[in-house]
Amino acid sequence: MSDIEKKDDNWIPQSYPIPTHWIYTELETVFENLPLTGKKLAQKYYDTAGKIPVIDQGVSEIGGYSNYQEKVVTAERPVIIFGDHTKCLKYITYPFIPGADGIKVLLPNLGVDPKFAFYACTSLRLPDRGYSRHFSFLKKCDFPLPPLNEQKRIVAKIEELFSELDNGIASLKTAREQLKVYRQAVLKHAFEGKLTAKWREKNADKLESPEQLLARIQQEREARYQEQLEDWKAAVKEWEANGKEGKKPSKLKKLIQLTLQSETSNLKLAFLPAGWSHIKLGNLIDEPVYGTSAKCDYETGEQSVLRIPNISAGIIDDTDLKFANFEEGEVDHLRLMIGDILTIRSNGSISLVGSCGLVKEKDTKHIFAGYLIRLRPNKKMIKSEYLLAAMSSHLIRQQIESAAKSTSGVNNINSSELQNLIIPLTSIQEQEVLISLLDSILPMIKSTEIEIDKQLAKAETLRQSILKKAFSGQLVPQDPSDEPASELLARIQAEKGFVNTQKTKKTNKKQSVSGH
Repeated sequence: MSDIEKKDDNWIPQSYPIPTHWIYTELETVFENLPLTGKKLAQKYYDTAGKIPVIDQGVSEIGGYSNYQEKVVTAERPVIIFGDHTKCLKYITYPFIPGADGIKVLLPNLGVDPKFAFYACTSLRLPDRGYSRHFSFLKKCDFPLPPLNEQKRIVAKIEELFSELDNGIASLKTAREQLKVYRQAVLKHAFEGKLTAKWREKNADKLESPEQLLARIQQEREARYQEQLEDWKAAVKEWEANGKEGKKPSKLKKLIQLTLQSETSNLKLAFLPAGWSHIKLGNLIDEPVYGTSAKCDYETGEQSVLRIPNISAGIIDDTDLKFANFEEGEVDHLRLMIGDILTIRSNGSISLVGSCGLVKEKDTKHIFAGYLIRLRPNKKMIKSEYLLAAMSSHLIRQQIESAAKSTSGVNNINSSELQNLIIPLTSIQEQEVLISLLDSILPMIKSTEIEIDKQLAKAETLRQSILKKAFSGQLVPQDPSDEPASELLARIQAEKGFVNTQKTKKTNKKQSVSGH
C-alpha cells in the first residue's frame, strides 16, 4: 500500500451538527456520476475559439473550445465539475466537452437543488494530496440534506451574502492592481531620471557626460579586474603550495574595453537625462556565480542553503532553511557578502524568473542552491539597492521575460543573458538620492499591499464561515411546514431506483435484440 493510500485510509471528513429534520446522506444519493467514456478531449486538441466550451480541471471556468459535436455532454439539469487532481469545483449550466483526464461530472439527483449541491461541495474541506486524485475523499464525505424548500432558502441567502462579499473582494483586487501600476510608474520615473530631476538642477555643475561616465566605469572595472587577478594569482600559489590538490583556481576572463555603441540593443529605450547612460549589467558586476550543483536532500548537514522559496519580494527570507554538507572549497566559492543579489534563474512561473533578494549581514552565513545565481555589484559603480530596484522595473522585467527560454514548461535565464541586460545608470551620488526617494515611497505601497492581502484573507475566512453556517442549519430559519428531509430522501431513493430499473430494461432489450 502506497503512502498516499495510507493517508486516504486515515483521513476522516469533518461533519457538523445539523437540525433534527435534516439528514446526512452519501455522495451516490445526492449525485449521479455521469459516464465520460469517449467524451474527454485531450488538451492538445483545444482551440482558442469554437462553438462548444471545453471544461477541464483548471482554475478558469472554460479551458478552451472545440467543434467535436460527438463529445458534447448535455444534461437535463446543471452539473458540478470536480477536478480530481486540482479540487476545483465548477457549476455548469450549458452543454460542454469534458477536457482531458481528471474530472468528474456530477449530476444532482431530483430533489436536490443543483446550486445547493454545488455550495455543499464547496464547503467541504478536503485534504491536499498535490497532484494525486481527490475524488476518493469527496466520496467519503457525508452530505447534509435539508428539505427542498429550505435548500432554496439557503441558496438565496448564500448568494445574497456572497454578492456583497464579492463586491468587496473585487474592490480590493482592483486596488491591488492599481498599486502594481503605481509601483511600476514610480520605478519607470525613477530609472528615467524623473524622480531626481530637482537634484540634478541643484547639482548641474557636477553631472558627468555619457563619455565621462563610461570612462569612469572602465577605470573602475580595470581596478576591480586587477584586484581579482591578484587574488587569483595568490590562490594559484596556495594551490601549488598544497601539492596541487583539488581543482586549479579558474582563470579570469579577459577584460573587454567598453564603448557606448556596445551598450545599445533592439529595446525601445527611454531618453535619459544628462549624467545617465544605458549600460550592460555585466559591466557593473563581477562574473555571476551559479549555486551548488550538488545533488543532496538538504534535510541534514551543517551548512545552511538558500533556495527559490527563500527569495521573497526583494529580501532573503530564511524562515525555512535546508541544510547539507559540502567541501570547504565549494562553500568558499558560494559564500555570500553584504550587498550581493541572489536571482532566481529557473522556475515554472515566468514572473519569478529574475526575481531578486538582497543579501544582508544576517544572510552571509548561508550558501545558495543551483536554481539561484549570485550577482555581486561593483559598489563603486552601482549601489546594490539601486540594482535591486532596477531589476523589478518594467524595463528590466521586459528584457528578462524576453530572454528567458522555456523547456518543458520551465522558464530559464542564464548568466550571459543576465549580463546582457541593459541598465539605466547614473552617478553614485544620484543613485543614493534615488534610493532615498524610493525608500520613502515603495514601503508605503508594500504595506498597503500587505493590508489588502490581509483583508482578502479575512474575506475568504468569512466565505467559509457563511458556508459552515449554511450547512449546519444556522443561516436561515427552519419552516415546520417543510417536508422532512427523511421523506425527501425516500423520494430521491425511489426515483433513483426507478431510473436504474428503466436503464436495466433498456440494456436487457438491446442484448435480447442483438442475440437474435
